[in-house]
Amino acid sequence: MAPGVKLMQKISSTLLFAKLAPHFIPALDKAVHRLSRGKVMLSARMLPGVILTAKGAKTGEPRTTPLACMPEDGGRTWLLIGSNFGRPGHPAWTGNLLKNPDADVSWKGRDIAVRARLLEGEERAAAWRAVLGFWPPYATYQARIEREIRLFRLERR
Repeated sequence: MAPGVKLMQKISSTLLFAKLAPHFIPALDKAVHRLSRGKVMLSARMLPGVILTAKGAKTGEPRTTPLACMPEDGGRTWLLIGSNFGRPGHPAWTGNLLKNPDADVSWKGRDIAVRARLLEGEERAAAWRAVLGFWPPYATYQARIEREIRLFRLERR
């Protein structure tokens, strides 16, 4: 485990982080990603990340969201975790994917067409166990809220 990861896990589990992070991490990630021409996401120093572009559920307009992800199969598929930093309410991008599962991700400087699938049942349970092994603070996020955190698997189209 990289130095500082345990500390970051502890910090990211706090309520203060849940209140503050959504206001600066996505904006900072978008800016750095744009300036680096898709090669860098600051938050990816701790967790791998993608920039998701999906059609808005209500508007149909493209919505771009930097997200932590759990790559699978060497980056051929990805798990997206709709944790919303452990805050109530599903993040908007999850509703967008439910209505419009065809999307694009920027992964390590490459744009990739993907299809999102909401995981349910045993498939979700297995993915959730893997996610908790990958980033344990997700358990704290889930314990803090009543809704079940949505998990999506993105597969290349």
